[in-house]
Amino acid sequence: MDKKIFSAAGFFGMTAIILGAFGAHALKKVLSVDQLVTFETGVKYQMYHALFLLFLGLNNHLSFKTKKTILVLTILGIIFFSGSIYLLATDSLNAFNFKVIGFITPIGGMLLIMAWAIFSLHFLKKKA
Repeated sequence: MDKKIFSAAGFFGMTAIILGAFGAHALKKVLSVDQLVTFETGVKYQMYHALFLLFLGLNNHLSFKTKKTILVLTILGIIFFSGSIYLLATDSLNAFNFKVIGFITPIGGMLLIMAWAIFSLHFLKKKA
C-alpha cells in the first residue's frame, strides 16, 4: 500500500510543479490575473495533498484499510478539485464550455475534507 501512496504523492507533486511552471510562464501570456490566481489555487491544493499523501505513506499508526480509504479519497479529491479548477481557469482557451463541470469542484473539496476527517478521527479515537 505504501508503494501506491508514495507513487501517487510523487506523481501529484511532480505534476503540481509542472503545472505551476506552465501557469507562471506559458499561461501568464494568455490568461487574466484572476484566471491565473484560480489556476494557482488548483496547483497549491494539489501540492498540499501530494505532501499529505507523502505523510500518509510515512505514517505507521494507520491500518491498511484506513490508508487505502484516505488514498482513494485524496486522489479523487485532487482530480475533481484541482482538475476542475484547471479546466475552469483555462476555459477561455477552449471551444468547450467547462463551466458545465463546475459542480465537480465542491465534490472534490468534500472528498479532500473527508480524507482529512478520517485521518483526524483515527487519532482522536486512538487511546494513548
